[in-house]
Amino acid sequence: MVGGGEWLYGRNPVEEALAAGRRTCTEIVLPPPGATDDDQLARIRDEASRRRLVIRTMDRDQLDRLTRFGHHQGVALKTTGYPYVGLDDIARAAEADENAIVVVLDHLEDPQNVGSILRTAAAVGVTGVVIPEDRAVAITPAAVRASAGGSEYVSVAHVVNLPRAMARLKDAGLWFTGLDLGANAKPLASIDFKGRAGLVVGAEGNGLSRLVRENCDFLGALPMPGGFESLNAGVATAVALYEILRQRG
Repeated sequence: MVGGGEWLYGRNPVEEALAAGRRTCTEIVLPPPGATDDDQLARIRDEASRRRLVIRTMDRDQLDRLTRFGHHQGVALKTTGYPYVGLDDIARAAEADENAIVVVLDHLEDPQNVGSILRTAAAVGVTGVVIPEDRAVAITPAAVRASAGGSEYVSVAHVVNLPRAMARLKDAGLWFTGLDLGANAKPLASIDFKGRAGLVVGAEGNGLSRLVRENCDFLGALPMPGGFESLNAGVATAVALYEILRQRG
């Protein structure tokens, strides 16, 4: 965070943040203009000029420090913080869509996993994502970078209590399936995901917390015939979301 805002970095995240238009942007760091501009960089530069953003240049060391040594590709954008929505916004959207999909992240702490999930969520067109306020990563610039900017198109609610949030979403018509490797879990493909579906993803290492697990209607496991029982949360979520789409044709 710098001066009440934050710096997004990387060409795709910056371009998508500008295109989505959900944040207020004030300044941008770009390489000096010249013959080295490719099409993407030219689009970013044109959009920054159109918006009358302050356009700055920095040397590599300055930009490394500004982005906390993230993979910035020479580009950074000063914006307001991530535009979270309210849980009721997601619930109302789910009530209005009989094919709603809501993803609940149960205390994930790795911004790479969260970003990967948001990228898939944007591709699939989920109704919303719910994350807890404590003991979990927020939608940080690192998560936005990992999402390749997909985060800018996803409705994300930040909530105090996940089981209470799940109860509110159940009132909106969702049934929740938690990804799990326990003995009580059914093969994921055997669960009916037609209608309003909620998918719950447990934390790296610890899996689903007790109260969240108890609030799931089903537990689903991904088949792992290779005997290697470990997929990271981002990959597991992607497989599960595309299983939901497969069932819906």
